[in-house]
Amino acid sequence: MDITRPLNIRIVGLSLGAFLSITFVLCVVYDLIFHEARMYESWMRLLPGFKWLTWGSFFLGFIESFLYGIYIALVFVPLYNIFNGLTGNNE
Repeated sequence: MDITRPLNIRIVGLSLGAFLSITFVLCVVYDLIFHEARMYESWMRLLPGFKWLTWGSFFLGFIESFLYGIYIALVFVPLYNIFNGLTGNNE
């Protein structure tokens, strides 16, 4: 594998979005099983409009988690590609 090959923003964005959405679902399930964990308080601070727990806020949190992954990719991938291009050939 060529380490100087640039990352694909679409692949990274979809991967991160899926990862964060799956993580959100797992955390909601965990919080439903173990009420004393109270993880939902963190979600209420991190995800605008999220309230514990309605179907509407669940899907809102799911979508917002996915969009956070897209946002991370939009910031990270160009930075990675720039720095990889600057330092990748100077081994």
